[in-house]
Amino acid sequence: MAFLKYSAATTLLLAIVVALAVVVVVQAQQACPVQLSNLNVCAPFVLPGAAAPSSECCSALQSVQQDCMCSTLQITARLPSLCKLPPIGCAAN
Repeated sequence: MAFLKYSAATTLLLAIVVALAVVVVVQAQQACPVQLSNLNVCAPFVLPGAAAPSSECCSALQSVQQDCMCSTLQITARLPSLCKLPPIGCAAN
């Protein structure tokens, strides 16, 4: 009988841990679009020949989590193939 109580408690604890992990992942997914939308202040600085980024742009960039930025760049790199276009090649400057 004690085994059943321990097993039920362990199962409940595992369910709580899994639920918390799901909440963390969902919150991170919801935060990424907000973080990226804050980068709109950087738009003028990504054009060729643009001036150095403003302090607002640098602050917005600093607030973007690395995982958010990396996944966004990976998705962006895949867009041409998903649109059946040739891959983009950039010359090193």
